[in-house]
Amino acid sequence: MATLIPENIHSMACSASPSFSGDELVDNELLTFPVKQSSKSRFFGKLRYWWSWLVAGTLLLVMGMPALLFLWAINRRMWIYPICRWGAKTWLKACGAEVKVLGLENLDPNRSYVFASNHRSYLDTATLFFFAGTKIGLVAKKELLKVPIFGQGMSFVNIIAIDRSNPERALESMRKAKQVMDDGYSFGVFVEGTRAMPGELLPFKKGAFHLAFQTGSPIIPVAIRNTDWMMGKRTGVTFPGTIEMVLLPPIETEGLNADEHLMETLLETRTAIATELAKASVSAMD
Repeated sequence: MATLIPENIHSMACSASPSFSGDELVDNELLTFPVKQSSKSRFFGKLRYWWSWLVAGTLLLVMGMPALLFLWAINRRMWIYPICRWGAKTWLKACGAEVKVLGLENLDPNRSYVFASNHRSYLDTATLFFFAGTKIGLVAKKELLKVPIFGQGMSFVNIIAIDRSNPERALESMRKAKQVMDDGYSFGVFVEGTRAMPGELLPFKKGAFHLAFQTGSPIIPVAIRNTDWMMGKRTGVTFPGTIEMVLLPPIETEGLNADEHLMETLLETRTAIATELAKASVSAMD
């Protein structure tokens, strides 16, 4: 069946930025944007980078491990949720990050959503988890299960590991996510499947959209900006700055057939996120 394309996808791409075209959006291809450069010294950026991981390790050892053991013993696993939120906010502060959230008015507190976000930095995970404006679970890569304490605690707060190299296991992970959403939670998914390099938007995976269609939940496109120059993939530095997280208007899936509308919805979500990222890139160049 032919893929349905949002009618204004080409005009949105052309008006937002000269760095990508409507054809690249339609083909779900890699997009690139200009990257802001920090005025801070790389030496101090490296110091803050290692400081941020020291803080993360300390939080896991001092707060995480005792809390996990105690709450496991009394069978109150979900009580760790506020501790994890506090840990996420504390770690962002240690990284020198302030967070500005736009679009909270697009959320209905009585509905569950699938938050479909871009992903360029470790900072994104803590930002989405704490600042989404609702109680949220996350889909994470399976390698995080190997992180001491953190990996053991993921299931306590509905962070579900996904093995994208194994389709059957990946499908089972999405079934677990559906069960969590059926219990009234929202779910956050980094739809590129991995962190992109600074200035990049990778092709989107379909898992988040299958989850939205299976649950009839609206999709909230999420554009997270500035984290690529603050703590980008393979940069080895952390710079202070303001993370901007934009929660865009919901895209409804209820009553739609996934076979007919999934790719259309994916492209509509991708266009919304790419347009927001392009706006920030144009501002950075001015």
